[in-house]
Amino acid sequence: MTEMYMYILDKVSFDPALFQKELAKAIKQVQPSEMQTFKSWCLENFDKKYNKELIEIFNK
Repeated sequence: MTEMYMYILDKVSFDPALFQKELAKAIKQVQPSEMQTFKSWCLENFDKKYNKELIEIFNK
C-alpha cells in the first residue's frame, strides 16, 4: 500500500491541491508500522516544494 501512495504522490506532485488531497488519503491508509518510512520518503522527495503541507499533515 505504501508503495502505491508513493507512486501516486510522485505523479500528482505537479498540482498542490491534488498533492495535498492524495497525501491526506495516504496518511489514513498507510500502516502504522510503515508510517516512519513513508514520512521519511515524503520529506526526502517533497520537502522543498511542499514543506508546509508535509509539516501540517504529519503533525496531526
